[in-house]
Amino acid sequence: MPVAFRLPLQVFFEREARHPRKPFLVQPVGGDEVQTLTWAEVGHQARCAAHWLRARELPQGSHVALISKNCAHWIIADLAIWMAGHVSVPLYPNLTADSVAHVLKHSEAALVFIGKLDDWPAMAPGVPADVPTIGLPLCPAGDLDFSWTELQACSPIQDQPLPAASDLATIIYTSGTTGLPKGVMHSFGALGFAATGGTELFGLGEGDRLLSYLPLCHVAERMFVELAAIYTGQTVYFAESLETFLRDLRRARPTALFGVPRIWTKFQMGVYGKIPATRLERLLRLPFIGKRVGRRVLAGLGLDALRIALSGAAPVPEALLRWYQRLGLDVLEVYGMTESCGYSHVCRPGQQTIGWIGLPCPGVEVRIDPLGEVQVRSGATMLGYFKDPEKTAETLTPDGFLRTGDKGEQDAEGRLRLTGRLKEIFKTSKGKYVAPAPIENRLAEHARIEQVCVVGDGLPAPMGLCVLSAAGPADARQALHGSLERWLEQVNAALDKHERLRQLVVVKDSWAVENGFLTPTLKIRRNVIESTYGPQFQVWSERTEVILWQD
Repeated sequence: MPVAFRLPLQVFFEREARHPRKPFLVQPVGGDEVQTLTWAEVGHQARCAAHWLRARELPQGSHVALISKNCAHWIIADLAIWMAGHVSVPLYPNLTADSVAHVLKHSEAALVFIGKLDDWPAMAPGVPADVPTIGLPLCPAGDLDFSWTELQACSPIQDQPLPAASDLATIIYTSGTTGLPKGVMHSFGALGFAATGGTELFGLGEGDRLLSYLPLCHVAERMFVELAAIYTGQTVYFAESLETFLRDLRRARPTALFGVPRIWTKFQMGVYGKIPATRLERLLRLPFIGKRVGRRVLAGLGLDALRIALSGAAPVPEALLRWYQRLGLDVLEVYGMTESCGYSHVCRPGQQTIGWIGLPCPGVEVRIDPLGEVQVRSGATMLGYFKDPEKTAETLTPDGFLRTGDKGEQDAEGRLRLTGRLKEIFKTSKGKYVAPAPIENRLAEHARIEQVCVVGDGLPAPMGLCVLSAAGPADARQALHGSLERWLEQVNAALDKHERLRQLVVVKDSWAVENGFLTPTLKIRRNVIESTYGPQFQVWSERTEVILWQD
């Protein structure tokens, strides 16, 4: 069924006129102090910046980069770029200088906004000398070419520009799990199609609140926060830092929240740090008292007002979903890709079937090809990859379906379940193919396993590498070893013979974005893990046990 939609700037102008004094963006500025910007104030600042951008006399549709952590002026700058008739190119705020240089050169960025950043001196060398820099209000101290104050000295534009649905709106660079990031081109029509269809699913409106903390340059946060707020009138609260996250969360008391699985696990580990898991489970099972305990736990996290809880980017362990259900919160899975505006499948409230993601979003066509690949087509599908027609032709079928690279299956009602990645499937030395993702998802249900990667290409049998959480009781080495041995046996018992893990190796390293083991969206980089530990695979594969604390 076709989705009737409006375009982002059109919706913004309508909301600005309807409730100009309503709070739109709430930005922490240190301690308990916040700056609250209304819809009218956001519109005014964006129009002033758009005037300044137009005065640069750049060709229509020029590419303007945006490097910043989440903040109110990230969204204002994005709106200004669009109002000026240009294309926004957001970058992750923790890239290396080489990666910054690659994206800015590849995207042909004419200007770059610099906002809130943790280590700008390390990134700055990546900005070409001939690309002017503009500092947003929370930008780091340094030698930038222009300031936000200069832009705000301009008079606001008086027109209400409305780009065509087919016009290019943004180039979103993928996080690069398998190599150099690709520039995904999305039109205003694609953004409008996805934002309209997505927000209508949940009945959110002007009284709802969002917390923005995942990178706004990623398609999920762009859709679920920036565009969702524009299309529903919600108020957006921003997180100041990791250290203040819980305080920011309690200030916002969001009614809708999107998170990746690791975030939902972090919440759980934080609870376990205050109350032992066994005691909490015992209390939650008690009649009447259990519900009150669940509400208190959610309130302690700042999640007591949450009506819509979403998780995406990777599979969620079933045990974690059931844990939140016992607290009284249904965490609903979402599936999508940068190439589809993050708009593909979502579990509807009250229709959760654990193990299955959910139904296609409105206007999304789905098919499973003979190899088991999930393919989708909708008005949210990308225009293609910037300057890469060859890769575009590989990814989009002649009839317009997006090849997701994910293997999956559908049930009789149309719900989707993912069973692995086509390119991640490896072959053991015995000639057997293994899909690592479902095994990793099962292993991750252990309370102490925080991150896991299953490898095995060319090995006699698959092997699990994992990083343990520091949260929870301080286990003695022997007790921990026994717990993991029993867990490995339990996981293997549910696997086909050729999938069973011969070893579970606990590594000492922390897998983080900063050291390259994770993408900015917290997905593991398999190639980095395999190259780091690969020289030891053969030695480890000769042992049939849990191997603790390996460098």
